[in-house]
Amino acid sequence: MEKGTLVEFKVNGNRRLAVIDKPEGKKDWIAIDQNGTNHKVKPQKIDYLVKGESFKPSDIEKFNQEALKYVDPAHLEIAWELLSEDSSTVTPQELAGLIFSEETPLLCYACHLLLSEDKIYFKKKADIYEPRPATQVEEIKHQLAMEAQRAREKEEFFGRLQQCLKGEDVLWGENDLNQLEFLKKWVLQPEAPSKQAQDLLESVGRSKTVEEAWQLLVDLKLWSEHENIFLLRSSYPNNFPLPVVQMAQSIIARIAQGQEIFDPQPRLDLTAQKVYTIDDESTREIDDGLSVETLPDGTLRYWIHIADPTRLISPHDALDLEARKRSTSLYLPTGMIPMFPPVLATGPMSLIQGQICPALSFGVILDDAGAVVDYQIHATLIKVTYRLSYTDVDEMLHLDIQAEPEIKQLAEGARRRTQWRKDNGSVTISMPEAIIKVKNEDDVSIELLDDSYSRSLVAEMMILTGEVAGRFCQENEIPVPFRGQPQPDLPPNEELILLPAGPVRSSALRRCMPKSETGLSPARHASLGLPAYTQVTSPIRRYTDLLAHFQIKAHLRGDTLPFARDEMQTILFNVTSTSYEAVLVERQTNRYWSLQYLQKHSDEVWEVLMLRWLREDEFLALILLEDIGLEFPYRADRPLKLGENFKLQVAYCDPHRDEIRFKEIAVN
Repeated sequence: MEKGTLVEFKVNGNRRLAVIDKPEGKKDWIAIDQNGTNHKVKPQKIDYLVKGESFKPSDIEKFNQEALKYVDPAHLEIAWELLSEDSSTVTPQELAGLIFSEETPLLCYACHLLLSEDKIYFKKKADIYEPRPATQVEEIKHQLAMEAQRAREKEEFFGRLQQCLKGEDVLWGENDLNQLEFLKKWVLQPEAPSKQAQDLLESVGRSKTVEEAWQLLVDLKLWSEHENIFLLRSSYPNNFPLPVVQMAQSIIARIAQGQEIFDPQPRLDLTAQKVYTIDDESTREIDDGLSVETLPDGTLRYWIHIADPTRLISPHDALDLEARKRSTSLYLPTGMIPMFPPVLATGPMSLIQGQICPALSFGVILDDAGAVVDYQIHATLIKVTYRLSYTDVDEMLHLDIQAEPEIKQLAEGARRRTQWRKDNGSVTISMPEAIIKVKNEDDVSIELLDDSYSRSLVAEMMILTGEVAGRFCQENEIPVPFRGQPQPDLPPNEELILLPAGPVRSSALRRCMPKSETGLSPARHASLGLPAYTQVTSPIRRYTDLLAHFQIKAHLRGDTLPFARDEMQTILFNVTSTSYEAVLVERQTNRYWSLQYLQKHSDEVWEVLMLRWLREDEFLALILLEDIGLEFPYRADRPLKLGENFKLQVAYCDPHRDEIRFKEIAVN
């Protein structure tokens, strides 16, 4: 090459023009670009050599600008159509002659630019270019068009993101929502980083973290500040599928038209009895009622009436399968998500005051000690006389209301049952129970439930029903979900008596209790003090109870059981797993809202009770905030005694990170 030759080569992947100045060593050259910068150029790295003219570095900019004026991809399409007929190859010089009818250095370089940048019509082979087949050209055009469309959509999407972040109303398209779904998936599965989500965050100037992904979803108003991440991570469905909704609406419509939708079960008419339902005032799924029948000899028969949702559904129909998938109603501080569509769960499935309701009723006679001496189970018709709250019943018991002697009789029966179970080894663990409720998105309140007579009354009657159902199914070899609990290894009484009575002692007992188990074989339930136990009292909100109803009612009719043992085992395995997940969602959600509550009350000083050591060598204790019944780990900075009372204040709280720390407040 001679001095003054113009060459093209790449610098960091970018095209660069420079003029040859002098040799460098045996093979290389020094070239100077338009900025006066020297480049050491190897011959094999030169992409194009402009022949026929001599240049100075000051000529480069003008030459390049002039060449670009002739770079029109439309020329390539025409040339491709001409050359592809006989698959002729072409050089930049030949292309200049074909397109422009002359081969000047400027036009030849312009054609080099056309060919080297082309991705559609020609492909390079050594120093020549050959036309691509027509089918390949069409495919490339289609791909480029799709890429261009995606690029436009991406740019428009980012524009809508910015609009939304400025507070403007935005209508998201389907592709937009698909892009935003990457953010949601990353927040819900933080262990699986998403490049798409990270790129999206980068595009709006956010750091590439899960926390920022969550914050962006909140800022875009796609999630609320308190979006239930735990629920979204679970498999629990938030909404009912259309076929289930339609089936529920059909049942409601038939009832409204006066059609009685009873199953063929013969029913005992107990509508003359005075039936009470006792629940919290906010309860809408009313699944149990109580009454007392005085027999001619003065003996009392206690009746526990359980709602009968199985009259409206059949095994394996859409409603049954949806309830099975959910396994339980979900009770969250923000509200309840039912196992059945609300129009059924709070309507014809519930025991509603003043209405004749089908029920599965358990009639039980107790001896003086509280043991069951006789029982009967019937599909019945009842009529709820009074709907009472726990407060109502406590007042009636306190005032000894003579007009409602049945309430006192029920309380006396419950007292005998408590004593009988205690005599049979039951373990009573009494810990404060907090009910967390949320109104208007972030108005959090915590109510501490009292251990009242009315709640004990209802609880004992439900446990009694579970004992009777378990005995009935055991005697008749009916496969149902039995609940059992292994015998705990409790501390000796000499040790327990040394612990302060109340929550400290109960906490010590609680940690010794094995988990309860569900199976198809009867088993002793240690903490309840029962030889066999089957839950049947909540068929509207617990699927295992519904299964027991299906089986018991079929046996009462003399029909084949709807669920054979093997099928029941399979169903039970799946339902148990789903129920555990639901319990976890409830626990995590309650924990989140308890931290929200404490964050809002960070200035408050809390009365605290030291329950037990978690790791004494690290001063890590389990404490109880007595006013609100919440337990937390607490790292103390001094030795504490079991049962010691002291005062704490929130030092730091981040509900979204599930973090809270306390500091002790000195008492003057």
